[in-house]
Amino acid sequence: MMKQLWSLMAVMLISITAVMGSCAGKQAASGENDSIQASDSIDSIASGYEAYVALIEKYLVDSIGSQYSPGEMCIPVSNVIDVDDSDSTDVKVWGSFWVFNYNLSGDTLKTVSGGSHPGLFHLNVASNAWKITSFDKVGDGSNYLPTAKKIFGDKLEAFQKIESSDKQHDTLRTQAVSAYVKKHNIAATMYQDYGWPPVKLTE
Repeated sequence: MMKQLWSLMAVMLISITAVMGSCAGKQAASGENDSIQASDSIDSIASGYEAYVALIEKYLVDSIGSQYSPGEMCIPVSNVIDVDDSDSTDVKVWGSFWVFNYNLSGDTLKTVSGGSHPGLFHLNVASNAWKITSFDKVGDGSNYLPTAKKIFGDKLEAFQKIESSDKQHDTLRTQAVSAYVKKHNIAATMYQDYGWPPVKLTE
């Protein structure tokens, strides 16, 4: 595969691959390198950037969202910083990734649980393998900055810019939830975090 390198600061691919269903358990640990097998392939999606993010978002739903308190639906948010697919056996995708579980109450999606999982995904897309081989996660607390520096390297400034922009994150999250609601024909017009006013979805 020819080398393709996108500089995608503050760019969001709207999630259309989230899976409806219950998610249970507690939050995944941060700062470790996991071995991950995709539960199924993404054969129906054209290869390239969209397929990489689809595979990542399936992992976010199945392997991370499922470790939070349960919700009726799980919606990921992927804010990709950079992609390097010069090696099809180790495609690298850096970004800030989120996952949220919701319950529908009237016309409002009430947030049950969720959180941020920034880091670097490693994908093997050679010979239709289509699997996530590992995820280098930014650590928590005192481990946050050292692991962020190690994982993002010369992309650290871009990562910090994304992480510090609550307004941008809220906008992209609203777009992701709106796309999900439309795709699945859900009778919701807003989403709401506990203790915060509801946010109107886009058309």
